[in-house]
This record gives sequence, structure tokens and C-alpha cells, in this order.
Amino acid sequence: MDLRKRSLAKSVTWRVVGIVMLLAISYLVTHDWQKTTGITVVFHGSRLVLYYFHERIWERVQWGRLRHPLSHLSLRDDLTAAQLDEIRALLEDRRYIAEHPDYEI
Repeated sequence: MDLRKRSLAKSVTWRVVGIVMLLAISYLVTHDWQKTTGITVVFHGSRLVLYYFHERIWERVQWGRLRHPLSHLSLRDDLTAAQLDEIRALLEDRRYIAEHPDYEI
């Protein structure tokens, strides 16, 4: 899960790349720095805001994510024997750990 600050940082850095590209393309087409600046500011300002909300919406979508098998458990020092058994059973079920064999190698 990304923090809001991380989503914002990703948005800004991606837009910087886009700004440079659009400045170059707009200037090649218009040969006018005033028009180039206006086009670039409006286009990328709106895209920055839209991308931030796009990231936040996708953060809520569970599709395509892998979840850790213990993510539903809270982190605590005082786990009960039943909770430890639940953790062990879950890990065994997912084949993260296995019963020790009756023999030694």
C-alpha cells in the first residue's frame, strides 16, 4: 500500500517527464513560447490532479494484488495459543512450513 505522499511524489515526477516532452513538441509546432507555456501548464496541471485520484482509487482495488497469508492478523506481543495455532495452520495450509518428518537426513 502506498502512502498518499508517495502517490503524490509519483504523480509529480511522472508529470515532470511529460512536461518536458510536451514543451518540446508544443514549441516545435507553435514556435511561440507563450502558447507553449499555456498549453503545457493547463494540460499537465489537470493531469497531475487526475493521476493522483486515479492512484488513490486503484489503491482501493484488490484485483491483481497478492496478499500475505497473515495480513488479516494484527501485530501484537501477546498472541494466545489459539492464535499461534491458527497462524501455524494457515502457514502449513499455504505450504510455507511443513511438519517435520519422522526421520533425519
